[in-house]
Amino acid sequence: MQKFTGLALIVSVAVLLSACSTPVKPTYVSPTQYQALNCQQLQSEYNRISQYIANGVETPKRTGMGVGVGLGAGWGSRGGWGLAPNVSVNMGQSSNSKRSEEARLLGQQEAVVQAAKFKNCPIIIRNNVKK
Repeated sequence: MQKFTGLALIVSVAVLLSACSTPVKPTYVSPTQYQALNCQQLQSEYNRISQYIANGVETPKRTGMGVGVGLGAGWGSRGGWGLAPNVSVNMGQSSNSKRSEEARLLGQQEAVVQAAKFKNCPIIIRNNVKK
């Protein structure tokens, strides 16, 4: 039984580690936003995104605070109903991560390539190698 428990622990650790190392898949970005660019501008945009990915993607820091004031109505536990003021305060940081930012950038890169193909532009595609 002890061997089985040890084997189960090793297998679960291996599964967790392999899940963390899965490649980032690009999110969809519409190529229509790049249609106004000419071939040289498309190549420059592709190179800019590649350089940003190669230098290491930084998570955008977005913090926000919100205050809401409202008036609520509802039924009470004793059969009556009433109105009550409601105030809520929310503070925090967005859930953007390095992986989500990298997925967005890879999607932009694919959109640039699609726009270049649509315009019959020769575009030099480089593999994104992180430092």
